[in-house]
Amino acid sequence: MNAPAVLTKVLTNLTLWDGTGATSRTGQEIHLGAHGRIDAVGAAGSIDRPDGAAVVDADGAVVLPGLINMHVHLGLALPGPMQELAKSSDDAARALLMAGNAAATLQAGVTTVRLVGEKDYLDFSLREAIATGTVPGPRIYTAGHALCCTGGHGHDADGLEADGADGFRRTTREQLRAGADLIKVCLTGGIAGEHEAIDTPQLTDEEMTAVITTAHDWGRKVTAHAGTAAVITRAVELGLDCVEHGYELTPEVCESMARHGCWYVPTITVSRCEQFFIDNGVPEWMRARALAAGPRHWESLQHALTAGVRIAMGTDMPPQADYDGTTATVREMEFMAEAGMTDVDVLRSATSWAAQWLDAEGTIGQIAPGAAADLILLDEDPTRGVSALRGMHAVIQAGRAVRDDRGLLRPLARTAAPTRTAP
Repeated sequence: MNAPAVLTKVLTNLTLWDGTGATSRTGQEIHLGAHGRIDAVGAAGSIDRPDGAAVVDADGAVVLPGLINMHVHLGLALPGPMQELAKSSDDAARALLMAGNAAATLQAGVTTVRLVGEKDYLDFSLREAIATGTVPGPRIYTAGHALCCTGGHGHDADGLEADGADGFRRTTREQLRAGADLIKVCLTGGIAGEHEAIDTPQLTDEEMTAVITTAHDWGRKVTAHAGTAAVITRAVELGLDCVEHGYELTPEVCESMARHGCWYVPTITVSRCEQFFIDNGVPEWMRARALAAGPRHWESLQHALTAGVRIAMGTDMPPQADYDGTTATVREMEFMAEAGMTDVDVLRSATSWAAQWLDAEGTIGQIAPGAAADLILLDEDPTRGVSALRGMHAVIQAGRAVRDDRGLLRPLARTAAPTRTAP
């Protein structure tokens, strides 16, 4: 049953970055309307306030769209204790783990996630539970299971094994049948596979073609776990839509990606998060492989920037995980800026650009009339330095405050009946 309409709330006395512009604007206000959407945006006093609107003073906060993290595993189970616990847990326990991670992700200011590999189709149930307001969490776009060859990357975690073009065509259709928003396929080895190397090719051209053409026929994009240039080059020519990690990109393959419109989600944090691995009991072989990949991974991001590849932000680490005094999401964005992206482009990669890849442009990742009222509040302007995200102190989802460290947003508290968060 749909929730009742809510009265318009006016959030005023704020500086606004809208998700697309080159700079922020001072002296702005946002009208948050019924059904969790934005009714109006503009300079304070320039737009009419509806009769009976509740006015909320943002106390000069900088407001920007809720963040979109494009590489997330809510049921992450890395080798070691995490994986052993996952194997011994039933569906109920795994679902509760994922729900807990979803709630924590939302608290970190990530209001939308793209899931790129989960087990046993629990992600689809969680997507619906969040959309109906049953449990708190970010809006979910999901690939369902990642697809891999027999014994391939992720086979012992979230991967669904197949072989041959017909096998991969079937597993792709199984994800589509479950309601997948996109398809994820593993083309090479990676950091977390003990019996593989980052540069181990794992699919034939025929298998890659089967996944890509089937997904495209159904109107879905395909993203790929892929490490090395040779495999990525072939996949891009076959129509791949996005590369995850890209540990060993070259200038040539980046030029091809840019030419073909293939996006890149670098996940730089995964080759720099030694303490996270240690804290979670990840075995030494994986820690060593991840750190060894770091320098070349960094070069790959810089090659992509030089070539003009479109980039979206994603962490692979839990979005809310502690990292260098902030979250993995914010640290990833800082890394992207350190590698040479402008602060504004880093912000776009986690808002409007990510929304564009998801075919949700104008409905998420942007502060504009008709868009979802997903907002975060900061002390400083992140267009002048993304580290301002470390000062996040409030999160609004679908027009209701889900985090309010300073008690500014009490009129927006989530006290009414749940509102659907899906755009």
